[in-house]
Amino acid sequence: MASVQLDRVRKVYEGGQVAVAGASFEVADRELLVLVGPSGCGKSTLLRMIAGLESITEGTLSIDGRRVNDVAPKDRDIAMVFQNYALYPHMTVGQNLAFGLKLRKLAPAQIAQRVRATARTLELDALLDRFPRALSGGQRQRVALGRALVREPAVFLLDEPLSNLDAKLRHSMRVELARLHRQLGATLIYVTHDQIEAMTLGQRIVVFDRGQIQQIDTPMRLYQRPANRFVAGFLGSPAMNFVPGRLQADGPRLDLGSDALCLQDVPGMQALLATHAGREVVLGVRPEHVLLVSRDAAAGPALSAQLDAIEPIGSELHLVLRHPRFELIARVAPGPLPLPGASLPLRFAAEALHFFSADEPGQRIGPAD
Repeated sequence: MASVQLDRVRKVYEGGQVAVAGASFEVADRELLVLVGPSGCGKSTLLRMIAGLESITEGTLSIDGRRVNDVAPKDRDIAMVFQNYALYPHMTVGQNLAFGLKLRKLAPAQIAQRVRATARTLELDALLDRFPRALSGGQRQRVALGRALVREPAVFLLDEPLSNLDAKLRHSMRVELARLHRQLGATLIYVTHDQIEAMTLGQRIVVFDRGQIQQIDTPMRLYQRPANRFVAGFLGSPAMNFVPGRLQADGPRLDLGSDALCLQDVPGMQALLATHAGREVVLGVRPEHVLLVSRDAAAGPALSAQLDAIEPIGSELHLVLRHPRFELIARVAPGPLPLPGASLPLRFAAEALHFFSADEPGQRIGPAD
């Protein structure tokens, strides 16, 4: 396998449209790295540049220390799996798996050995004589993966390979991909717009927005300490709640206009006040840290909000709550609740709050920043 290094890689199209603005990071040998972001953010363009399907405007791309900016795709020792399975309909599964190896003029015995080994790994042994039209969506996706796997490349590139599958198949294929990565020890770069796929598959995640890298870190580090409001709102389902207000030193408190949140028990508040007292900030709180309690039950920032809707998810309930200045989602355990329209007292878990600047791009602020 191999490592992949990007040093200030840019892609600018005619007319000045910047698709990727100075991406710099390294994918370690045998790492599974995920590029995640909304549609049109530049993640697939970046993957295509690594594959050699898009030219690089500026910067350096290296694979295992070798500069490959001007190296043809076939000579980069990479294999790419696309969103579209792109299987040859007139060929059987076995013929689809073998086709790329025949183009490389490998010996028939070597081709047969690789096809058998790949089919065994992906549990396609019983399907080698079937045509794509006789396969399910999950089976076709495994064949598309197998066509890349059989080549034994240095780097695997996967561009939203599960987006055409239903929810159940996506879950099973995520598990399959994670197992395959552990088994093969492959270097794998995976592009998706689905933050669940990113969080469950990636050893590290590169978060993209509008052609720029927002943050690179492990899944839980991104969830627990997002660098800005975009990362905080993009990763997590339901998304993080944002509460805008003015930070006041007396209390201390977050002034919400009609009422205020007492921040006395929030760790590190004095350091935050030293730089942002009297300024507009945005408080971030995850749905699981919005607690239904009475105002005097326990310490922590408290307020009231109207219950708009209850969304049962099975093992938990999502409560849609409305305050005069913002909307909240709370994640709670199933249990008796008042009818929509009632006013509920809420408390935020003081140790789990995030603070961001009110201006764009909404950088994280706090005592350790």
